[in-house]
Amino acid sequence: MIELDIRGADQKIIGNANGLNLAEEFENYKEKIANIITDLYSKKDTAGEGLQWMNLGYSQETSWYVKEYASLVENRFDNILVLGIGGSALGGLAVTHALLKPYWNLLSKEERNGYPRIFFLDNIDPDQMNGLLGILDLNKTLVNVITKSGDTAETMAQYMVLKDRLEQELGDDYRKNIIVTTDRKTGILRQISEQEGYKAFVVPDDVGGRFSVFTAVGLLPFALTGIDIDKITSGIRDMDSALQYTNIYENIAAQNALIHYLLDTKSGKNITVMMPYSDRLKYVADWFVQLWAESLGKNRTLDGCEVYSGSTPLKAVGATDQHAQMQLFNEGPQNKIINFIRVGEFDTTLDIPQIFQYTGIGYLGGKTMNDLINAEADSTQVSLADYSRPSVTIKIPKIDGYHIGQLLYMLEVQTAIAGALYNVNAFDQPSVNQARNYTYALMGRVGYEESAKSLHEKMLAKV
Repeated sequence: MIELDIRGADQKIIGNANGLNLAEEFENYKEKIANIITDLYSKKDTAGEGLQWMNLGYSQETSWYVKEYASLVENRFDNILVLGIGGSALGGLAVTHALLKPYWNLLSKEERNGYPRIFFLDNIDPDQMNGLLGILDLNKTLVNVITKSGDTAETMAQYMVLKDRLEQELGDDYRKNIIVTTDRKTGILRQISEQEGYKAFVVPDDVGGRFSVFTAVGLLPFALTGIDIDKITSGIRDMDSALQYTNIYENIAAQNALIHYLLDTKSGKNITVMMPYSDRLKYVADWFVQLWAESLGKNRTLDGCEVYSGSTPLKAVGATDQHAQMQLFNEGPQNKIINFIRVGEFDTTLDIPQIFQYTGIGYLGGKTMNDLINAEADSTQVSLADYSRPSVTIKIPKIDGYHIGQLLYMLEVQTAIAGALYNVNAFDQPSVNQARNYTYALMGRVGYEESAKSLHEKMLAKV
């Protein structure tokens, strides 16, 4: 199981001014935490609560359908192209980057064991899209269109471009190169998929985009590239069993949620840095940024009071950002908590040869890159403590499907518990929808004429 080391946030290590008396705080909040966990698990099967993501590790039906389809199209495609944005792409990108061989898309087909390359178009930059479409053989590309609502402007614009190009190149057979992942019953993409006859997969009800990585949104791309999704779901289930403990001393998600909440609300630590010491986990930090920001950044409590809640997530990666952001982390404003992710056992070892005897670099010879990155992580943690900066460390024994499932699920539950501590709805995103509606108006969508008129007036007023 993954572990959480919270000593770097304790007053005993970093002092009273910036640390927490963890023993005291855990005792003060143990009843509240127990009630939050009990409430979460009692509501996870209730429609409308936004908690169906807590059941995804047990969804054998989805896994079966995904694996069946992956088996049917095995060896038919050289490329998987995922069209999606936000939660429709970040989870898939995080897990595939972690679990597939490094530089997967540069490997030969034999080195990929016959599985396809995978690309995520998670933005609408025309140069990026044209560049990628210019090098892909669309005849050998399977396009996975992912949007639960079915009308996400960015994703549907991408789909329209791909549909047009596939149809021009493949004629009526183009339908075999498109699959969709969307709402079970409603939405424009669901309607289109039925009209066009696309193979369709479901984003379940009550699962928001940022919590959807273990639905077909993520599991389908994983299975298509040969990732063992059974190991992922096994990890989720084992972590879920551990996180049902209502005792805060036994629940790492509850511990980390409370530490972040208290450091924010009591000590002004309103920036949460996610810093894995592994390049393979760097997109986990990107995924976490959306999960944390969109869930906790709210201006109203559940009972309607005005509040501006949530700590701002920031991504970093060790050891790279020791040379980019650590100066700020150590000597800048006292407003951050650093979340390290440490890897117990890397898949490979890389020796540093003993080829120089110079005093300045000779000490490196005979060591390994594994030794060096671990030493860098240790020294960074101690350095933060020297400057009285709080940190916590998530320890993942090995980067594999089982532990990645544990890690992401733990962070999801941590976020849900933090939302309850802030007393906000961690499962909606009203201001994102507002900006989306403005986009509809500017692009001329029917029914948004008044919004377009008002928006143009506001834009002119600012000019």
